[in-house]
Formats: sequence, structure tokens, C-alpha cells
Amino acid sequence: MKEISGGVCAPRGFRAGGVWCGIKAGSQKRDLGLIYSEQSCAAAALFTANRVKAASVLVSREHLASGRLRAVIANSGNANACTGEPGLAAARRMAELAAAKLSAKFSGKPLANILTNILRKDGGIGPADVAVASTGVIGVPLPVEAIENGMDALVASLSRDEAGHAAALESIMTTDTRKKDGALEFDLGGVPVRIGGMAKGSGMIHPNMATMLCFMTTDAALSPPLLDLALRRAVNRSFNRVTVDGDTSTNDTIILMANGAAGNHPLAREGPDWECFAEALERLCVKMARAMARDGEGASRLMTVTVSGAVDEESAALLAKAVASSSLVKAACCGADANWGRVLCALGYAGVDFDPAAVDVAFQSAAGKVAVCRGGVSLPFSEDAAKKILSAEEIEILVELGGPQVKAGGAAATVWGCDLTCDYVKINGDYRS
Repeated sequence: MKEISGGVCAPRGFRAGGVWCGIKAGSQKRDLGLIYSEQSCAAAALFTANRVKAASVLVSREHLASGRLRAVIANSGNANACTGEPGLAAARRMAELAAAKLSAKFSGKPLANILTNILRKDGGIGPADVAVASTGVIGVPLPVEAIENGMDALVASLSRDEAGHAAALESIMTTDTRKKDGALEFDLGGVPVRIGGMAKGSGMIHPNMATMLCFMTTDAALSPPLLDLALRRAVNRSFNRVTVDGDTSTNDTIILMANGAAGNHPLAREGPDWECFAEALERLCVKMARAMARDGEGASRLMTVTVSGAVDEESAALLAKAVASSSLVKAACCGADANWGRVLCALGYAGVDFDPAAVDVAFQSAAGKVAVCRGGVSLPFSEDAAKKILSAEEIEILVELGGPQVKAGGAAATVWGCDLTCDYVKINGDYRS
């Protein structure tokens, strides 16, 4: 398994592009992106756990019911959430526009016929073959006319190379300051296959998908049920273990498309090849999840929390999430303060049974490691050494549990977060303006 370039365009048969169409006044960055597969894809997706769901989420859930897709169209600058029936109409219009323009360009079918959605069996693309995603300000009507005016340029921008991937990635970024993407190549049954992805997310990030858009492509051949199973496992161990600020968005969306262009024997059941694919998917998701945590709004440090010795992985994850989500722990990390008592406090309200008198805590970074708590009580340690360790760009909080309730060996889980700085308040104090 090796890292390669190209992002979502690395797998065979995919194109991507992005343009500026003027969705948000005063912005000149690309704000409309498109990912397109040259052939029909098995598809799987997960969406926000928030009861308040954006129009794009509602429409895409309808379209993904078939387990098939050809394209994803996404915009930034406007979340199209809490916009009522006009918002739903706008989201559906985005899918219609993309389907019509893609069919006209790649299948040569007459535009009028395409809009009736009757050509899907003979090469055309219907609106139901297109997923929709939006990100930006909530409660503002989406200027769908700007999207309509930008569609010709958007489809013309589609490319099979890394430039197309980069343009599409830029189009979904909002307060992001770093790219979150990647691609891997590995073998399935002796056949080289690829998987690529892009994600955005910086603020309003919390477990249960975090706040994000993520689009992933692969040229492997899998059935939709197996694709869904792999995606759920990967998301649970990556994006569901990221927290920046405790807020879960209305627009969270992750979509995975598999077009089978690599030519591997189609995977229809779990086994060694499926496990290999699932591991690669998880590895790429973890890479992007870590990048999201590092790029938390206003953040100066990536914070990795690992809890080991728990009765099961779910318990370990709940404990690690409590620590990574604690505003007091995050503030201490901002100040490079080895305030381990806040770590134990957060563990205590996680809702998981453990023995507080059998907990060890240590802080670690490239600058070294310092144990600060053993058996639930303080250890003597150098404050200067601890401050140096916690001043690194990436820091780790290591928690080991003990006690009679812990099974032999115990289970572990890792959660990624970031420190809490004054810049977070500055960014979100005038987000709409």
C-alpha cells in the first residue's frame, strides 16, 4: 500500500473540476465543484446526525437510495440549510443542471430529452445519478442562478489530472487553511487499485460525522452493501473521532463512489480482499480526519488523545472523546500547561465505568514524554520539561486504565482534536460578515 498523487482523480475513470460562480458576495475563490465518473458507480454515503438537515442532505439521501451514482456537485459559500421548500428546489435544480450538462457533453444526447430523465439506460445521466452537497452560512437562500450561470464553465473545467482535483478541493473550502486530501494504491487479488479523497472541515466539528464534506473515489469493484460496510467502519474510526468545538453541522456529508475501472474481480462478500480495501479506506480517512483536527479554526496544535486498557473499543473512544472535547483541556493545551487534573475530570463525566484510582496519564510530543499521573494521583515532574513537550505543534495525551473491570489486554481508541485559542472566537464572531 503506497501513497500516490491525484486525489479523487487518481482512480481510473474519474474527472474533477471547480470554478468561481459568485455564490457569496465579495469572494473570488472557487465556490462550485464537480466530480464525475465516466461509468456508473456503486455508491455509499453517510450524513449528519443533526436533526436539522440541509436541503443538499435530504436530496442526496433520496438519490443514494439506489446505491448508484455518476457525479457529485458541491458548492461553498452557502449551506442551503433552513431554507424551506425553495432550498429543496434549489438543491434539486443543482442535480438537474449537472445531469443535463454532463449528459450533453459526454453522451451527446439532446438536452431537452435529458431533462426528462429517460436516458439513464443508454448512456445519459439523470438527476438521481447526481449527489448534491453545500457548505457555508446557514439560513440564507442559495442563489441557484449563479450556479446555473457557472455550469458550462464547471463542466469544461473537468480534468483527469491533479489540477482537476485541486480545483474541486478549493471549491468546497470555507475557513479551511490547509488541504485535506490523499490517494493510495494497493492490490486486490493481484490487481492494482486506487482510492482517492478530498475533505473540508475546520470549524463546527464534533463526533457523529464531525462537520465536513468528504468525497472519495475508487476504481475497485465492490457491491454497494460491501462499500457501505467499509465506509461505516472507516468513518467510525476516523471522522467520528474528531472534535474541534463541540458543534455538529447541518450539512455533514461523505460520499464514496466505486466505478470498477481497475478490473479486479468484483467483491461481493467479506474476506481478505474486502479487509484490504477496508483498511486502505480507513487509512485514508484517518489521514484526512487528522488534517481536519490540525486545521481547527484558530488552532495552533493538533491534540491526539489515546485511551488504552478499556473494556472495549467503544468505551475507550467515549473516554478519549470526553478528554479531546473538554474546553478546559483544550485551553490548557493552548497554554502548554500540564494540567492533568482536567484530563481525569473529563474522563469522569464520559459515562463509562472505570477505576479513577487506577489511571495513568502522560503527555508526549516530538520533544519527549512526561508521566504526570499514576494510579490517579500526581507524579513529580519537571514543569519546564512538560511545557516544552506541550509547546510542540503535535501533542499526545496518553491515558492508561487499570482495575478489575478491565479485560485482559484491554482495548484502545484514539481521538483527534486541537487546542482552543482566542482566534477561534475571532473567526466565529464575524463569520457571516
